[in-house]
Amino acid sequence: MTTLVARLRSIGASDGQGLGTFIGVFTPSILTILGVILYLRAGWVVGNVGLVGALAIVVLANLITLATALSVSSVATNMEVGPGGAYYIISRSLGVEIGAAIGLPLFLAQAFSITLYAYGLAESFQYVWSDLPQMPVAAVTVLLVALLAARGAGVALRLQLPIMAAIALSLIVLLVGVAQSVPDSVDLAASVRDPVSFWAVFAVFFPAVTGIMAGISLSGDLKNPTRSIPKGTIAAVLVGFVVYVGVTIGLALVASPRDLVDDPLIWFTIAGGLAFLIFPGLWGAIFSSAVGSVLGAPRTLEALVNDRVLPAPVAARIGKIQGPGVPLLITTAIAFLAVGLGGLNAVAPILTMFFLTTYGMVNLVAGLERLSGDPSFRPTMKVHWAISLGGAAACFWAMFLINPIASLVALIIELGLYLLVRRRALTARWGDVRRSALVSFVRSTVLQLRRLPEEPRNWRPNILMFTIDPERDLPTARFANWLVQDRGILTVNQLIEGSIADHVGRVPEAVANLNASLEQAGLTGFGEVEIVPDVARGMVSVAQSNGIAGIASNTVLFGWRERRDEMATVLRAIEDLSLLKKSSVICRPVPQRLAPTGRSIDVWWGGMQQNGDLLVLFAHLLSLDPGWRDATISIKSIATTEMMAQRTERSLDEMLKAARIGAGFEVIRKPEGQTIQEIIHSRSKDAEVVFLGMKEIEPAEADAQVDRLLDLMSGLQTVLLVRNSGQFRGQLLGVEPASSHLT
Repeated sequence: MTTLVARLRSIGASDGQGLGTFIGVFTPSILTILGVILYLRAGWVVGNVGLVGALAIVVLANLITLATALSVSSVATNMEVGPGGAYYIISRSLGVEIGAAIGLPLFLAQAFSITLYAYGLAESFQYVWSDLPQMPVAAVTVLLVALLAARGAGVALRLQLPIMAAIALSLIVLLVGVAQSVPDSVDLAASVRDPVSFWAVFAVFFPAVTGIMAGISLSGDLKNPTRSIPKGTIAAVLVGFVVYVGVTIGLALVASPRDLVDDPLIWFTIAGGLAFLIFPGLWGAIFSSAVGSVLGAPRTLEALVNDRVLPAPVAARIGKIQGPGVPLLITTAIAFLAVGLGGLNAVAPILTMFFLTTYGMVNLVAGLERLSGDPSFRPTMKVHWAISLGGAAACFWAMFLINPIASLVALIIELGLYLLVRRRALTARWGDVRRSALVSFVRSTVLQLRRLPEEPRNWRPNILMFTIDPERDLPTARFANWLVQDRGILTVNQLIEGSIADHVGRVPEAVANLNASLEQAGLTGFGEVEIVPDVARGMVSVAQSNGIAGIASNTVLFGWRERRDEMATVLRAIEDLSLLKKSSVICRPVPQRLAPTGRSIDVWWGGMQQNGDLLVLFAHLLSLDPGWRDATISIKSIATTEMMAQRTERSLDEMLKAARIGAGFEVIRKPEGQTIQEIIHSRSKDAEVVFLGMKEIEPAEADAQVDRLLDLMSGLQTVLLVRNSGQFRGQLLGVEPASSHLT
């Protein structure tokens, strides 16, 4: 016997070397599984739901746990699992915000587990000392396990080896008692007349199978977590399942449902003269389960501090306490206060909710990692994504079946924690699965887009804006953002003129500064920086290659340039872009007029084929922005004859009704001797934004066109010049009224 104990002790390494699989994972896991629920509530479960119902609960709970164990094992064989166990896995895969939202409730669940086991020990003492009050005994138990944990994980865990032997002996005694008392016939579905509901019983039972977290939580103390966690966890789940099935069947065979419900210590009645041999296993199992929880909870808290979710003083060391000092005190205090909640049946459902959310997220992590196709996910133990996602779905499904209101409250608390941590904008020092999952989703979506033909009704404003000086062009970028809203994609591209060799070192900083400027201005878009030999050719080249598949940019936006040569370059680029079926917008913003109330937006209409559809659509999109919802859209057109005016009015009326756009219209008879330019100036001088169409020009006319545009915009506020050259020219509103002669 001495040799056997020595051999078992050698399986786990010393504290300095790290713990092995048996001592560090299997032992705390199996002793937590074979704990208070096994001895004090297994009979109660069978009595309330019958043998068939009890086996269904055991199978369902263990299937959830097995799926979680497999998921944990898969992730653990792909990464070095650090301190915190389940929290570490979730945070490294789904981000520190989601990790914290789950990690904090997990810590509370682990702390409450200590109270659960303390109450179990107190309840069992009453079998020998009936007058012993439960609450004080539970409180003293909490303090004792905390003192033991203060001596170090290795010391506490090695004390559990003889406890395992005592548990094995108690199971043998129960088996002998059952064998001597088996009746001739058994009603497999028998239960008490006033049973507790199936899912309420499940909620009380489920903490029995949460023991796998005891081993995972000690990951930071393991010599080889990648090897130990899968082996120890899966072994503990399988052994625990066999034991619970056997005990459930045994109790159902030899005791009536009423006796099983009324007598928590029915084991002793079944064991008869050997009942005294059950006490060491019973008390040892309960005590060791409490020890496992008191070792795991502080390490989860310490991991949260390491990731800066909690302040550093929370993880401070204290004197000669081995392992986390302040976390151990906090854990002990919470467990001590939780004693006031009451007995086993009051604490167990609370634990179930917290553990189910943790299990669900661990399974979700493994499933997403598998589905994402991330090349870095190369676990040595491969688990099909369906097992992991099925385990996640089962966890959340079970939560709502147990108690929908409590489940909703738990999820709201976790959502609140997520938002709270997210506001702190913590910078993770690791990559996670979120990006991989999104990339995988985008890839799948893009491949689907390729198979679907693009139609006018599917058109979205995917705008590419060019800038040389991002700070100067922020007002223009703001207009671009208003036009895009959440309906398309805005890309702001800064062009750096010169050779790649001379400027490549500037690009990372320039990208960071550009994105920071956009974020600071409250604009939603992608900042990109390109090095081009010259701006003229660079704009066309970048515009050709911007975007992917069905999400390529369809509109290029330029800010107005004060230099004539720069503006002429833009106009020539627009002609090239027109050949590429890309629409263009030139924006000349007037910043001081961007914030009044009662604003107006004027659109000068020249017909569908004269940029009219895109002009009206952009005006409509601008009016959808919260800051522009009070603005009125007025479509204005010029007619040279009364017949043309009447026809244009009918067309505009039909178009607006068919397009379902809230706008007014006005058709203006062109007075003799007055130019179109003069009419525009007189009618739109007070409008906050004026939309005008741009006509096609020859490249040689670019300089002269700059002068014409300057004359056209003089006296107006913000002006957007629009050229519709897209593949759906004239079709974006879904209607095609007759056009006027305004160009």
